[in-house]
Amino acid sequence: MSVSERVAAILLLGVLGLSSTLFGLSTATQVGLSHKVLVFPYETDFSFVALIPQKEMEMRAFTLCLRVATELQGERQIILFAYRTPDYDELNVWREKDGRVSFYLRGDGVFFHLPPLATFRTSLCLTWESRTGLAAFWVDGRRSTYQVYKPGHTIQPKGTILLGQDPDKHLGDLEAMQSFVGEVTDLNMWDYVVPRSQIQAWHYGHKVPKGNIFDWAAIEYELNGNVMVVDDD
Repeated sequence: MSVSERVAAILLLGVLGLSSTLFGLSTATQVGLSHKVLVFPYETDFSFVALIPQKEMEMRAFTLCLRVATELQGERQIILFAYRTPDYDELNVWREKDGRVSFYLRGDGVFFHLPPLATFRTSLCLTWESRTGLAAFWVDGRRSTYQVYKPGHTIQPKGTILLGQDPDKHLGDLEAMQSFVGEVTDLNMWDYVVPRSQIQAWHYGHKVPKGNIFDWAAIEYELNGNVMVVDDD
C-alpha cells in the first residue's frame, strides 16, 4: 500500500469512527502523553500523528492550545493542526510562508502577525466562537487583536485530525514541503472559549479544567512514520 493509499484509508476510517489499528494501518492506539513530547525530526510526506477526539467535533466555539517549537524558518508553510472531513478542511492552523499564523474554517482563512515560532517553545492558543465570530491567538498568555471571522459558522463532525501533515484532499495527498518539523506537547482542546485566566494559567503550567475534546494527559493517538515520543525534560 502506498503512503497516499495508507493515509486515505486512515482518513476514511476516521469518518466512519473506526480505529485504523483494526486494519493494521498504523501503530496501536496509545493513550496519554502526560510529561511527553512529540518530536517530528524530519521533513517527510508520510510521518504524522492521528488524534482521536473524546467527542464529536461539531462545534460553534473552541479553544485549541499547544506548545510548539521548530527550527523551520524562511518562506515555507508549516501545518500546525489539521482537521479534515470528506469535503473540506474544517479547521486547519498554519504558519504561512510570510511568517504569519493563520487558521481556516472551510474556504478562506484569517491571518495574524504574531511573534515568530522558533527553537524555544511557544505556548500557542486559538479561540473562536460562532455567535460573534471573534477569533484570537494567544502567545505565551498574551492575546492578539481580535478579528471577526465566520460568524454563524458551525464546524462539522465526522472527520480526522492529524498533527504533522495536511491532507490536501480526503484521498490523503501529503506534501513534504508543508509538513511540520519540530516538537509539539501539551495539546488540549475545549468546545468553548476558555477565559483569559485559564489560558494564562495553562501557559504557566498550572492546573486547568481538562480539555473535553483533547486532554493531553489522556489523549488517544496513533503514530505513523518516524514521529518520536520522548520525555519532556
